[in-house]
Amino acid sequence: MAKGITREQIVTTALELLDEQGMDALTVRALATRLDVKAPALYWHVRNKQELLDEMATFVMRRVTDALAAIPRGADWRADVSAYARVLRSEYLRHRDGARIFSGTRFADPDVVKAKESWLERLTAAGFSLPEADDTLDLLTAFVVGFVIEEQERSPSTSARYSLAERDAWLGGGAELVKAAGHLRDDGDPRFERQLGVVLDGLATRLR
Repeated sequence: MAKGITREQIVTTALELLDEQGMDALTVRALATRLDVKAPALYWHVRNKQELLDEMATFVMRRVTDALAAIPRGADWRADVSAYARVLRSEYLRHRDGARIFSGTRFADPDVVKAKESWLERLTAAGFSLPEADDTLDLLTAFVVGFVIEEQERSPSTSARYSLAERDAWLGGGAELVKAAGHLRDDGDPRFERQLGVVLDGLATRLR
């Protein structure tokens, strides 16, 4: 593996390691061990963990942009941006800690950034100013990233950390509404669609 190692091999192997062990276990040293090379060999391709995360985020975002490019124009802007948000969530969920790798990363491929152009065109054609259109895409991305981070933290593998009975006992007396709200909490698609609707309602009010 040491001879002819490519950046693509590094990134795909890093994603495999991420899926198996999570973000905290993803280090340059652990990746080098998986690739059967010395850590300095990786530094020809990625200088540090942040640059590795940038490459991983870019790799996943290429897949995202392909999926977004396949979305036909909807009946209105709400249909378009709803589809946009659902694609982001679906792609982030394909990897363990998939949304976390996007926090603070910088895309390494200009074509990934240029893919935003068509979405800015859709929104400005629907009546958004350019700043409003840009804010809309940024807000949707931030919402999806945050939602998926929490969603994956509450996955079956970590659900023992979120025992409602233990939480109620820990809270003790009082805070009955807080306790009741905890038991009302639903995860997955219903919660995502409901909260996405709140975001879109706010955008619609601003657009009017």
